[in-house]
Amino acid sequence: MRSCRPCRPARRRRRVTWTAPPCRWPEVAPSLGRAAVAEGLGTFALVFFGPGAAVVQAQTGALGHLGVALVFGLSVMAVLATLGPVSGAHINPAATLALALCGQLPRAWVAPYVAAQLTGAVLAALALLALLGREGGLGVTVPAGSAAQSFGLELLLTFFLLLAALRAGRPWVVGGVVALAAAMGGPISGASMNPARSFGPALVSGIWTAHWLYWVAPALGAGLAAGVHLWLGAPARPQAPAGGSADRGASA
Repeated sequence: MRSCRPCRPARRRRRVTWTAPPCRWPEVAPSLGRAAVAEGLGTFALVFFGPGAAVVQAQTGALGHLGVALVFGLSVMAVLATLGPVSGAHINPAATLALALCGQLPRAWVAPYVAAQLTGAVLAALALLALLGREGGLGVTVPAGSAAQSFGLELLLTFFLLLAALRAGRPWVVGGVVALAAAMGGPISGASMNPARSFGPALVSGIWTAHWLYWVAPALGAGLAAGVHLWLGAPARPQAPAGGSADRGASA
């Protein structure tokens, strides 16, 4: 009589759960001190190269409008790639606000980040004054038309910039959006999208024309971008099951 083989127990299938990360911005190192220094350095670089290019264009005409826009975009791209792993490379109080609203930055870190960004912007404007002089207004942002026109433009440009940053976060994406926004909105509002970028040159040059809108409009744009990002839901990626690893390509 043939004996029956024991039945094999049914294998339990491992389930792969899919979670939606709140945003794709680079992760922040646990040290607030290092992060704040990185924010100051990054904002210094942005204001030195971006408004610096605007000053060089005003003095020599060598870069052209699109050249200045490209310098802004490349500056942001380089800072994100270099300092992103240290602080997230917000280099923008509006970006810091958006990330705090998304729960990606401790609320207690907002004030130190913004203080570091403003300090870096002022120091960069002082460096531009020492090296290039006052011609070109240190790249200060002032409305070319009405304040209402520039307010609306700054709000929308900031919204699209931060929405792209929250949902993609890669240096080339964020830098590309900055260059596009500067090319389109620069002649009208200055395409600041960044209170620190406007504050440094304004403080050193003493030009405060409609300066309030370069704070209020980006703040509203940041809140709108954070709300839309959370409502849309972030791109899903697989979570590694117990004892295994998920496909890395899905979370890149």
